[in-house]
Amino acid sequence: MPGAQAMTPAGRRILAAAEELFYHRGITAVGVDLIAEHSGVTKRTLYNQFGAKDHLVAAYLAERDQRWRSLVRATVDACDDPVEAVTAPFDALSIWSGDNTRGCAFINALAELPDPSHPAHRIAADQKHWLRNLFEELATAAGRAEPATLAVRLLVLHEGALATRPLTLDTLSASTDLARDLVRARLPVGGTDRPR
Repeated sequence: MPGAQAMTPAGRRILAAAEELFYHRGITAVGVDLIAEHSGVTKRTLYNQFGAKDHLVAAYLAERDQRWRSLVRATVDACDDPVEAVTAPFDALSIWSGDNTRGCAFINALAELPDPSHPAHRIAADQKHWLRNLFEELATAAGRAEPATLAVRLLVLHEGALATRPLTLDTLSASTDLARDLVRARLPVGGTDRPR
């Protein structure tokens, strides 16, 4: 599988078509014939670029993961207050959700690709571990008590908001408010927050 910088224009078209099709129709429902047709290339070109459908699925998730992490990091970095930074991934999700109405591509991939040895399964699982670790890192930097426990709770709220995204419920607002309440309630051990 080529790296993002080594990818040819045809490879970029294949990846863009695969992302659109995999996200909106499902990974297992989409074959290489359909991807080749939508990207305007032959199946031979697709195989030359990615080797196999499994590698194309992994490339799709890796590229999506990179964009998501960049957005989250930018949102965290824009926070002046370390306590507010802990819930910045929820703000990033609000931005991200505008163009992603079928829920989380990583959760969807984990459901469709249950084999832990599948390269795309590993990318999707790593993305969730990364987010949990980020919540813990941010909670620690903000001086919150029990940052590991808080990180798990924030991840559950975040993922719940993602999983219910395809519904007509606004769970993201409620999840974000609850996350902020949890973060504020986790005062430093023996301390208080600085006044606002």
